[in-house]
Amino acid sequence: MGKTLFKNGKIVNEGIIQERDILIDGERIAKIGLDLSDVNAQVIDLNGKHILPGIIDDQVHFREPGLTHKGTIATESRAAIGGGITTFMEQPNTDPQTITIEKLEAKFALAKESSFANYSFLLGGTNDNLEEIKRLDKNACSGIKLFLGSSTGNMLVDDEEVIENIFRNTEMVISTHCEDETTIRKNLEIYKEKYGDAIPIEYHSKIRSEEACYLSSSRAVELAKKTGARLHVFHLSTGKETELFRNDIPLEQKKITAEVCIHHLWFSDSDYKEKGTLIKWNPAVKTAKDRDMLWDALLDDRLDVIATDHAPHLLSEKDNVYTKAPSGGPLVQHALPAMLEKHLEGKITLEKLVEKMCHNPAKLFQIDKRGFVKEGYYADLVAVDLNSQWKVSKDNIVYKCGWSPFEGTTFKARVTHTIINGHLAYENGVFSENRNAKRLTFNRK
Repeated sequence: MGKTLFKNGKIVNEGIIQERDILIDGERIAKIGLDLSDVNAQVIDLNGKHILPGIIDDQVHFREPGLTHKGTIATESRAAIGGGITTFMEQPNTDPQTITIEKLEAKFALAKESSFANYSFLLGGTNDNLEEIKRLDKNACSGIKLFLGSSTGNMLVDDEEVIENIFRNTEMVISTHCEDETTIRKNLEIYKEKYGDAIPIEYHSKIRSEEACYLSSSRAVELAKKTGARLHVFHLSTGKETELFRNDIPLEQKKITAEVCIHHLWFSDSDYKEKGTLIKWNPAVKTAKDRDMLWDALLDDRLDVIATDHAPHLLSEKDNVYTKAPSGGPLVQHALPAMLEKHLEGKITLEKLVEKMCHNPAKLFQIDKRGFVKEGYYADLVAVDLNSQWKVSKDNIVYKCGWSPFEGTTFKARVTHTIINGHLAYENGVFSENRNAKRLTFNRK
């Protein structure tokens, strides 16, 4: 790989926006400065566009192996780079499930051959694989994933003794899906008795309720405090849960962290009437008040990360009665445009957006030399035009499943360039067929 010089961009990095040029040499950022030149470099003039670190998405479901009719590592990582996501961490509820080191390495081998974006995976915890977790090298992958509530793939871990042993026996980040299964099953039976399988979708947030979420999240937080484990709670959906998390210490000092996903920041239960099962997620989209409280907690730093929980299903699968329609939806292509829309509405600054989508995932998972625009770091970058309106439609959706919960939405900003390890992977709607993705490495001592 040669050199590339990005001219006239506005870099958003570490709380500052400044006009600078960026010289890339091979895979790394060689120099950042004013009026840079290099006769051997390909020059790309950004004409005042903003350039961010590549987005790091710590929670995706790319469906390979075993569920590839919904998506593959190739198709979904390609969609991700179209949305400015240069790095993803994929979840273990595939088929077979990623619950052994052998299966984990098999997934890495798949990604090495097919991924367009940088990649890592989480090893799934189960009721009976503690010894496998103990054997896992702490720098091998993103961390451990525990489903403390059931979801696609049925990887529920419900043995309290096992959960505590996992918390006590790994130094890695334990990422959790927190919903109390007993509460959910009880609520579901109430609504099934009344409606059968055809439960109106607006009751999804009553079945997978605030109580179910808070019970599970609060237990996980208490257990982390008791054991000293490093806990990261995925996809908070309720305002009440935000009370469990701190903002009085820097992220680097936190042992208990949390994230919020795009859909819980964008939709509310009033959207079920229009969107139906297209916005059926676990945990459920809840009230507008919950959404407002999640925003408050994000902006005051109780919530540390914004992610997608990208989880594609076919429309034919979603178009079912409530009990048969799977939860999840595709989001990686539209996550950054959605957050840029909220920026343009005055909801979040670009600096805070970059902190939550780039810097903090890199810090939280201790990723080596990514998540920032710095000399010596990998050249993972995304350029965005904040004044380029476009509408999400079938003909510009890249996901293999072919649909988006944002279909019909007009965004005022778009991704124009995505650079992965110095390689121009995406430019103005055109994808490079060359892959330059890398397995993530970590700095855990």
